[in-house]
Amino acid sequence: MPHVDIKCFPRDLNDEQKSALAADIAEVIIRHFNSKDSSVSVALNQVQQEDWKAQVWDTEIGPNLDELIKKPGYSM
Repeated sequence: MPHVDIKCFPRDLNDEQKSALAADIAEVIIRHFNSKDSSVSVALNQVQQEDWKAQVWDTEIGPNLDELIKKPGYSM
């Protein structure tokens, strides 16, 4: 049951763009995990830039750098 949780700065995406993003991500997950489309879920959580460090970096990225399979090219 792969679940992808995307966090990003706010973007002005309409429903069609969100659906296309989810479909593209699901396609990659299905291919690499040999999953079914019905097993994949994708969340899009927009975080204000001024809240990024406290809500994302300090809680999810920084403490887990050794576990990330793609590390960011920045630090905080």
